[in-house]
Order: sequence, then structure tokens, then C-alpha cells
Amino acid sequence: MTLNKFTFQKREKLKSKRVFEQLFVEGKSIKAFPVKLLYTQVSFDDGERIKVGVVAPKKKFKSAVKRNRIKRLLREAYRQNKQEAFNKIEGNFAFLFLYLGNKMPEYDEVNRAIQQLLSAFIKKECHEKID
Repeated sequence: MTLNKFTFQKREKLKSKRVFEQLFVEGKSIKAFPVKLLYTQVSFDDGERIKVGVVAPKKKFKSAVKRNRIKRLLREAYRQNKQEAFNKIEGNFAFLFLYLGNKMPEYDEVNRAIQQLLSAFIKKECHEKID
């Protein structure tokens, strides 16, 4: 994969039910309101280093239009900031971004949260590898 493109391709999307379940059961989490990041180290058959899923709760947002908008904002914010994660992380990870807020977010709010989450993830993972 070329790392200098700001793309979010189909093969980067987290689709495996098994990995989703693994994220909820044994995944580590980081919060930066209104977004929570669940992640775990896994290996993928297709050679991708990082796969990403996004979730907007049906319980808080009944309208599919609103949930889709939130998921679109989460994907876009990740797409704009993923270079930071790709360039500094070794290993294969599955990410799941969960929206925790009760109201419709603005892009700036989501983007700031994603940046904080990716920075915290890098610090946490790089720190664990050094120890």
C-alpha cells in the first residue's frame, strides 16, 4: 500500500465478525470524547497492516441517516489522519472507532478526537515496545 495517499480503500475496512467480537472481548481502549478507540493486535490474511471499523449506536440515533453521517465523519477524520499511525506503528492492528456522544457531531470535533486517539495509541504502543 502506498502510504502517501489519503485514501480509505475497501481492503482497509474491518469486516470480519470474528475480529469485531475479539475487539469487544479482549481489545484495549482509549477515549477522547466523543470517540472511543478499541484496538487489538491481529494478523490479516490479505497483508494489510491496519483495518478500521466505525460504529454509531442505534440506541442513541434511531435514524439511519444520522448514523450514516456519523460513520462518514469518523471514516473521513481517520482517512485524513491515518498517516500518523501508518508511519510510526509496527505490527498489524484492528481499530474500531465508537461514537459516544448524544448529539450530532461537527467534523472539527470528530477530527480533533481522532487525532488525540491516534497520538495516544502511538504513545501507548511505542512505550510498550520500549519497555
